[in-house]
Amino acid sequence: MDSHNTTAKDTQVPEDIVLCRACDLVVSKQQLPQGVRALCPRCHTALYDTPYCSINGMLAICLAALFLYFPANLLPVMELHFFGSVRTTTVMGGATAVLEQGYPVVAIAVMVAAVIAPGLLILSILSQILLIKYAIDSKWGRRLLKLLLTQQSLLTQLSMLEIYLISFLVSAFQLSDHADIYFSIGTFCFTMLFLSVLFLLREYDLQHMWSFLDEK
Repeated sequence: MDSHNTTAKDTQVPEDIVLCRACDLVVSKQQLPQGVRALCPRCHTALYDTPYCSINGMLAICLAALFLYFPANLLPVMELHFFGSVRTTTVMGGATAVLEQGYPVVAIAVMVAAVIAPGLLILSILSQILLIKYAIDSKWGRRLLKLLLTQQSLLTQLSMLEIYLISFLVSAFQLSDHADIYFSIGTFCFTMLFLSVLFLLREYDLQHMWSFLDEK
C-alpha cells in the first residue's frame, strides 16, 4: 500500500489503518462509496466517511467561490436608514472604519480573517486542483503543489468568514430598534461565499491531496 503525507513529507502514515478515537481499536481502512460512513465494529463510533468529492467537483465549488468573492467584498452587505440618512457598509469598509476609530489590530484581524485569508484559501485550493489535473507530472508542478499543501492548514485556520457573518447579523439585531436595516445583493453574495467555502472545506481532504504526489 502507498503511504500518505499529513503536514510534512517526513511523517508517513499507513493508508489502510485507522484508529478508533473512542476505544483505540485498530481498524483496516476500506474504500467507501460516496456518502457512506464507516463505524467501529466494537463501539460503533464513526471512524471516517468520504469527505472529499472528485477533483472536478471541488473545481466547480472553487470557481463558484471565486465568482462570489469580489461582489461579496466590494458590494454593501448592510444598508441603514436612520432619520433620513442612509449609510451602507462593505466588508472592507468595516475594517477601514475600525481602523479609523483607532483599533489597528482589530482592523488587521478583520481584514485578514474576512478578506485576505479566504481569498488566498480559494486560490490555493484552485491552484492545487489545476496542478493535479495538468502539471502533476512536471517537476515544478510537484514542487509548487507540495508548497501549497504545506501552507494549507495555516490558511484554513486564518479564514474565519463565519465570525464576520455572525458579527454583522448581531449588529443588525441590535440596531433594529433604532434604524431601518436592509440587506442587499452584497449580503447574499457574502452568505453564499461563506457557504461555498464551508462546503469546499468539507469536501477537501489534505491527505487525499498529498496522495497525488505519492502516486507518482
